[in-house]
Parts: sequence; structure tokens; C-alpha cells
Amino acid sequence: MFDIERWQEIFDTIRKNKLRTFLTGLSVASGIFILVILLGFGQGMQNGISAEFEEDASTSVWVWPGTTAKGYKGLNPGRRIQLRNENYEHTATLFGDDIEYKSPRIFVNNVSVNYGNEALVYFVQGVSYQFQQIENATMSEGRFINYNDEVGTAKVAVIGNKIKKDVFKDVETPLGEFIDISGIPFKIIGFFGEQEDREEERIYIPITTAQKVFNGGDRVSNLAYTLPPVENFDQAAAQAIQFKNELQTYLKQVHTVAPEDTSGIFVWSAMEEAKRFYGLTGNIKFFFWFVGVCTIIAGVVGVSNIMLIVVKERTREIGVRKALGAKPWSIVGMILHEAIFVTTISGFTGLIFSMGLLELVGPHIEVDYILNPSVNFRVALSTVFVLIFAGAFAGFFPAWRASRVQVIEALRDE
Repeated sequence: MFDIERWQEIFDTIRKNKLRTFLTGLSVASGIFILVILLGFGQGMQNGISAEFEEDASTSVWVWPGTTAKGYKGLNPGRRIQLRNENYEHTATLFGDDIEYKSPRIFVNNVSVNYGNEALVYFVQGVSYQFQQIENATMSEGRFINYNDEVGTAKVAVIGNKIKKDVFKDVETPLGEFIDISGIPFKIIGFFGEQEDREEERIYIPITTAQKVFNGGDRVSNLAYTLPPVENFDQAAAQAIQFKNELQTYLKQVHTVAPEDTSGIFVWSAMEEAKRFYGLTGNIKFFFWFVGVCTIIAGVVGVSNIMLIVVKERTREIGVRKALGAKPWSIVGMILHEAIFVTTISGFTGLIFSMGLLELVGPHIEVDYILNPSVNFRVALSTVFVLIFAGAFAGFFPAWRASRVQVIEALRDE
């Protein structure tokens, strides 16, 4: 039942103690504000890390050769490891059931690239027809290298959108045009897009063509794989770690690299790195929760202290009420009402300001590993209701103390 006299008492008390009420509400509102902002940035970190790993397929595994740091089986340290076609072919056979897509890659160096009279300073790479899925490249026009191109050592090229924009901006239909790579014409069959511009500064040609035409022999610069999708993240991470370890063991054995040598063969798993980063963000989000909750607790303690002061100031009034027949629970309700009102208004104020700030600023934040900080509204709203409950709990003890005041002692209070 709505008690207008109770509300008048609350507003009279607030009006008489404006500064005290404001500071109390500010401590509560700042607690919610800080918690929501911290949770938003925690989610922003998770979004940023997810975006980083989406550049390539999430289950991709990459292999780079290195230089041995330790001697092994009579071989001296300092050997430069060279991957070859047979390594790629054997791993494709050995781990066939564990691989979804696979591709070797060779960096074509010391070549000149020209379009008409214009020299193009971009990277030329020889890849297999499955490299598109590994790199998560999207075709904006034309097609990617296919199996027939690779088998037939076709002289075709797939070019990044950035190159198209920079070089072919005045050409109406650049698809089908020719570029010269060290004097050899290559037909442009497609244009691809990536999430980052630097990834679009590449020219892809069939790896067989790169090896045959540009004296690559059977050498490859690195190997790339993706693993089949599984039901959940933990299974995918376990699968990636197992594949990485088995692949690394095989390559070390083939190239006579000591098992404990970490610089001879490098194998990088996107899923394993994702698991590590997600674990880190989980710890950071837990820390943010801890800081935010501690801030809220400080605000709730402030509410409790203020209610104790209110009880002290209104001791004589409480005595008069009890002398006139007021029940203990009506005294408790009077004090709790004020505590809950201040906590509720302050909590929702902090929530509105924090959510509004994230909505306005969040979409424009794109720094490293932080993207679009945001927070689930239900989670934020739940924290406010928890805060209101905590405010009621904090106000209960001063209210209970007020209800226990002896009438005679209260009437003697000055």
C-alpha cells in the first residue's frame, strides 16, 4: 500500500541533508559505473582477441623452418632448416584424417613485377589451391587458384583488393589483364579481400609455377593446415595441440633436430594461442569483477554508515514514535525505506551513465586487442538489483538498532 506520509518523510530527510545524501549516492553510483565500464572493457578485450584470430582460419596451424640451436647426432648447431615438397606430401599422407585444408607456400623473392610501364612493389607468393580457406580470403571478383592451375603450372595470378585499388583504379575491367613477373606474363583471374590492408598487398600464383618458373626447385617457405571443426572449443584446442606436437615431432625427426631444440622448427597453432589468450582474458575479467564488487561494497558500507548517523540524529523522534505506539517493524521499515530508495536511485543512475557511455564511445574504440567494449544489459541490470538487496541489507542493522531503542533513553537524547 502506497504510504504518502512515508515518502514525504524520506524527501524531507533528503532535503535537509542534501550534501550527505548526494555523496552517499555518488559512492554507490560510482561503484556500479566502474563495474559496468570494467566489464565492458573485459568484453572488448575478448572481442578484440576474437577479431585477431579471425584473420586466418581459427583452426589453422603454420610451420616455419628455423636455425638449429643445438648439435644433434653429430650435426653442428646453426644449421638452417629447409622445408621441401616431400615434407608437405608426407604430412598430408601421415595426418590425412586430421587435416581439413592444407597448402605449402613459397615466397618468390628477387623478382620484378610490372603492369605496363608501372613497377609494382608487392609480395609474390606461390600457394596451393586450398590456401584461400586457410587464409580466410574472400573473393571480391573472379576466382582463386584452382586444382587445374596448380597441376598445369598455369601462369595466373590472384591479386589483393588494395593492389587493385592502387594500381588498377583507372582500368574499367582489370580482370583478365596481364602483369609481368620478371618478364613473364601472368593473367589476373581474381581479386581477394582480407581484414587488414597489409594482407591485401600480395600476389598469389600457383606454387608449382613459382617453383618451376622462378627456380624454386622443391623448396617451400612454410606449410599451412586447418583442422576439421569439432563440437566445442576445448575439444578443438586439444585437437590442435595434439596435431601440433605430432607434426613438430615428425619434422624434427626428418630434419635431424634435437627434440628439445625450440628454434629449429616453429609450429604455431591459432587455436592453442586462442586458448591462451581467452584464459588470460578470463583472469582479467575476474579481476575486473573483483575491483568492481569491492567498489560497490565500499558504497554499500557508506550507505550503512549514513543510516547509522540518521538513526543517531533521529533517536528522539524514534522514541516519540514508539511512545505513541509505533511497532518495531514500522521503525525498521522507515529506515530501510530510505536506504533502499537512495541505493536504487544511485544504482540506476550509475547504470544509465555507464551503459550510455559504452553505447556512445564503445563502437569507436579499435585499439590493439580491444574492440567495441560492451556489456550484457541483463548482467548489468542484475548487478543493480544485487546492489539494491545489498543496500537493504546494509540498512537493516541501523534500522534494527533503531527499533531496539528504549523509549525513556530516546526521549532523554539531546
